[in-house]
Amino acid sequence: MTYHIRVRAGAVIIEDNSILLIEFHDERGCHYNLPAGGVEPKESIIDAVKREAKEEASVDVMVGPLAFVYEYAPHLNEFRYGQIHSLGLMFECHLREGSLPKMPSAPDPNQTGVRWVPLSELQNIVLYPNMKDHILEYVKNKRNIDFIEEHTLDVYPMEMKKI
Repeated sequence: MTYHIRVRAGAVIIEDNSILLIEFHDERGCHYNLPAGGVEPKESIIDAVKREAKEEASVDVMVGPLAFVYEYAPHLNEFRYGQIHSLGLMFECHLREGSLPKMPSAPDPNQTGVRWVPLSELQNIVLYPNMKDHILEYVKNKRNIDFIEEHTLDVYPMEMKKI
C-alpha cells in the first residue's frame, strides 16, 4: 500500500551554540540540511532519527523531544523540491558520549561535509528547508511538542484479553 504523504524523521543537534548540519554541493551551490530522511517500512520514527544521524553524520544520538513538524506540500510550493508530499518530524537530539561527527563511509550524493555551524552564522548559509528562524527561536524558548508512541501507553485490562 502506498500513502500520499511520506514521513521523514530528523535530528536537531545543538552543542556549544552550534548546530550540526550536513553540507551539500550541487546545481544550487553550497547548501545545508539537518540530518534527516524517510522512515522505512517497519521502522519507528525514533529509530529512523537514529539511523539518519548515523548514516549522514556518523553519530550515535539520544533522541529527545519533538522540536518541529515540517510539511512540504508540492502543490503549494510550485513543486520546487519535487513531487512527494512529506511530513517531517524533527527531534532535539544529543550526541552519545564519544560520538564524533564525520563524513560517513557511504555519503548521500553531493554530500561534501558534516559541519558544526555556529548559531551566530546560521543566517549566512543556505539551509533547506529554510527553518533558520525557527531553529533560533527553538534554541531561545525550547518549547517542545509531546511525541506519544502507542507502545509506551498503558493498556486497558479488556484489551489484554484480545491480544
